[in-house]
Amino acid sequence: MGKFQDVIQTEKELEQLAGKPGDLVNNKVIGNLDHHCRHFISLSPLVFIATSGENGSCDCSPRGDAAGFVYIVDDHTLVIPERPGNRRYDSLRNLLANPHIGLIFVIPGLEETLRVNGKGYVIRDRELMERMSAQGKVPAAGIGVEVEECFIHCAKAFKRSGTWKPESWLLKESLPDPAVILAEHAGKLRLSSREVRAALNESYEKRLY
Repeated sequence: MGKFQDVIQTEKELEQLAGKPGDLVNNKVIGNLDHHCRHFISLSPLVFIATSGENGSCDCSPRGDAAGFVYIVDDHTLVIPERPGNRRYDSLRNLLANPHIGLIFVIPGLEETLRVNGKGYVIRDRELMERMSAQGKVPAAGIGVEVEECFIHCAKAFKRSGTWKPESWLLKESLPDPAVILAEHAGKLRLSSREVRAALNESYEKRLY
């Protein structure tokens, strides 16, 4: 906190600054996947996963596939398939040490999101994995979640950001170039951005599943 001059350190200070939540917010949390949550998840092609390691270090990473790729086992259990990625396994490593997990489900075009909190486990139950096969590939593992909280999150962040408004999007030539960024961040490998871009494209074309 050394670089910050005025740091809030207590809940009382926070409430004095921001106020207390209203009745609707205080009463919106449920402890199970009801039919509304199930329907929302069935339409969502993208979920963000927040985890934390044993030492408190945090990570947030996305998982995505065709809408409904997350399998709902019952009112208190869901499974997220682990498709091929970069093999860092940040989320999975964290869950091995600390099962607490937070999810945000997103539906393109809808500004409200669904938040789900609970306990997560790295699983490889064969029957469940087969239920989540895609493009002829069965995932080797998944994240099984024991659901503890579910609630709708308001649309203010999406409204402020204009995320779903194409007219607010940058022109393609104005976007950051991930290949250039990766090449510079991994500079000790002495790879050119062209080589990195080729490696990324090859991965996207051949190793999505």
